[in-house]
Amino acid sequence: MPRTVPDMTTVALAVTDGMLHFELSLAYEVFGSAPVGVDVPWYDLRVCGVDAVRVGRFRLEADQGLDGLRDADTVIVPGWADTDVEPPVELVGAVRAAHEAGARVASLCTGAFVLAAAGLLDGRRATTHWAHTEALADRYPRVEVDPDVLYVDNGSVLTSAGKAAAMDLCLHLVRLDHGSFVANAVARRLVVPPHRAGGQAQFVAAPVPSRDDHPLAALLPWAIERLDQPLTVEDLARRAGMSSRHLGRHFRAVTGTTPLQWLLTQRIRRAQELLETTDDVVDAIAAATGMGTATTLRRHFNRTVGVPPDTYRRTFRSAPGLTRPAAE
Repeated sequence: MPRTVPDMTTVALAVTDGMLHFELSLAYEVFGSAPVGVDVPWYDLRVCGVDAVRVGRFRLEADQGLDGLRDADTVIVPGWADTDVEPPVELVGAVRAAHEAGARVASLCTGAFVLAAAGLLDGRRATTHWAHTEALADRYPRVEVDPDVLYVDNGSVLTSAGKAAAMDLCLHLVRLDHGSFVANAVARRLVVPPHRAGGQAQFVAAPVPSRDDHPLAALLPWAIERLDQPLTVEDLARRAGMSSRHLGRHFRAVTGTTPLQWLLTQRIRRAQELLETTDDVVDAIAAATGMGTATTLRRHFNRTVGVPPDTYRRTFRSAPGLTRPAAE
């Protein structure tokens, strides 16, 4: 029987020669130690491999052999450097056995090739670095490869796109296990954005505003600070000093979505945070997120998140001691 989320305490990094050191290192940073000021049981992190492993120009001593994956709660498979080479049979078998034993298995970047070789992606939607999505789809036709997202969460099997998206997936796992308050604390420690939705585009052409004078560089934080207000696309365009159509082109290029959808996403994320970290009633959260009424919030929240706000609060409530007091 698969393990439940509250029991997920052991994270095992599956490593062999040929792994990418960046993805391996960021996973170690996320799961290796709790952020300061967060008083929750943290992960028991182990590195599982065969003897000394060469990762790029580095040598890594494993804590345990690959058989250590079997009793882990979560198994992380870092990027696989040479996707033209089949991953080692022992690695593929160990990852498959871990999943069969109930582990949640996540791949970072091209680690998806290992999961695909293990059969874990058959009939499932998955992603990897945009430069390798075509190769993944050609080699494993039973996998539904989505080249346009940051990560895909299938419950017990998760995959991410490349580099920064691997961090997004790791923070997503922390958020599932401990809530957004803790995940945001980890993100602050690592000085990275706290949350990007998995369905967000991989941004091959222009991932983020590249200059401080980019029209969205100041606009996005300005809007996030005013989510309690009934902002419209016209308000954003006026603030940015451009037409709504021109603003839409900028949003599509940078965020992969429209201004209206981006605003709604930010409002839902703020609602999630308030549900997790306060005792505020849904009406108060609706007002604080610019949704207006509890009915409107419930409709958008249920459609976006998949569950009503009350159910979400019971499922993802932060640990005691991390809850902020309700608004007066």
